[in-house]
Amino acid sequence: MIQTFSSTIRRKEMDAVLTCMVDEKLGPGELNTKLIQTVKEFTGCDGAVAFRSPAIAFSYVVKALDLQPGASVMISALAPAWHYAAVKNLGYNPLVLDVSEDDGLISVEAVQEGLKNGGRLLLLHESMGILPDLEQILATGVPVIEDISHSVGSVYNFSASEEGQAKPEDLQKKAGMMGLYSILGLEANDTVTAGGGAVLIAPKRREWIVLKKVTDEAPETDILPDMNSALGFIQLKEFNRNEEIRKSLYDIFKKSLASGKNKTFARSEENPSTIWSFPVVLNGSFKDAKQYASRKEIEIRPAFDASVISLLGEEEQSKYIHAKSLFLRCVLFPLYPRLGSESATKIAKVLGTLP
Repeated sequence: MIQTFSSTIRRKEMDAVLTCMVDEKLGPGELNTKLIQTVKEFTGCDGAVAFRSPAIAFSYVVKALDLQPGASVMISALAPAWHYAAVKNLGYNPLVLDVSEDDGLISVEAVQEGLKNGGRLLLLHESMGILPDLEQILATGVPVIEDISHSVGSVYNFSASEEGQAKPEDLQKKAGMMGLYSILGLEANDTVTAGGGAVLIAPKRREWIVLKKVTDEAPETDILPDMNSALGFIQLKEFNRNEEIRKSLYDIFKKSLASGKNKTFARSEENPSTIWSFPVVLNGSFKDAKQYASRKEIEIRPAFDASVISLLGEEEQSKYIHAKSLFLRCVLFPLYPRLGSESATKIAKVLGTLP
């Protein structure tokens, strides 16, 4: 059976983790620092801190922002479930927004509606590696925290100003460099994995000064251990190599899918996006698709079974029309660098004939 997910752990990653174990450097230390330096080089951010979970990282975001208790934090109905839990557990109000059916992302119209309903902060999940219309979202003036757990490496191109005075480098931004802060999840199925954890990124100097102040006294139990940092460090170093393979597989799968009756999410050609898994929006039922794929020894999973909408009651779910539709109809097919040509060929054939 070809599994839906498989961490791309090669000898380099294993050697890095084993070296930590042999040297008995398991807690936060030198490799945590190396991971942070690599994140800074990769993104161009001013500063960052690596924590043991995305939820812990978010708790330091609200400290840095001094967000008032009870404030409404806007989140996508299809964001990971931890968004809802973390917002609620920290004493804030999760304000859930519907998504666009074309790409599964929050639209600027949804954000504007959220602001009318009292939204004070947007925790923006960039699902499947695709970036939403960030230029328009930022133009609303809402403070944005990017969740780049899927989208790390994606690029957004801003339009030139009317005066045409913006520098070319100011018009192109990497995922994670457009909000006040961003969270790079390092969980098992994230684009870059450390087996768990998250890096909290401050793109600019002003935000880093504030973040550094609130994180300098963080207890060691909040900080990512060296054993996880070692894995994350190598994964980020190998990112370009892995992404090249993912993009090649994506092109093959997309072409095969186009010959059938199902579809995948729209991706902007102007804004190159990172590939995270292979989402398929089914024309038929999940049960039929799962049985068909299983007969060909391919495991598929519901794309949003661990998302915010999965925590809501049926009546509450019905408020989010597009999100509920995708929750029921979108599945993930295997797509990862270690897939191999034989497995890739088998998956491509199934995608073209999927009921």
